[in-house]
Amino acid sequence: MTDNTIWIHYARPRPHWYRLPQEEKSEKRALWDGIVRKAVAEGAVSLGDYHIRGQHDFQTVSLWRFPSPEAAFEHWSRLTAAGYNEWHAFTNNIGLALDSVT
Repeated sequence: MTDNTIWIHYARPRPHWYRLPQEEKSEKRALWDGIVRKAVAEGAVSLGDYHIRGQHDFQTVSLWRFPSPEAAFEHWSRLTAAGYNEWHAFTNNIGLALDSVT
């Protein structure tokens, strides 16, 4: 399977994120940005980050295309190992392309 996996990531900072000094926030963002660059180098494609308005539990949604479900899971595993989930509330959805119906 190539380019058939979509990952939808909803997130918002947890309250204690706002109490972190700016330097620590910058360090954590740099670590997570490195993980994103690794995913891109391995074939992932960011389809964009969007601010969510209205009645929703989250602040942003990020859309990604990965070469496989395993690649998406590996990306998320790297982020959690780097503490991302400690600082952000989140929910993830993953989807596989449907076969075309003719």
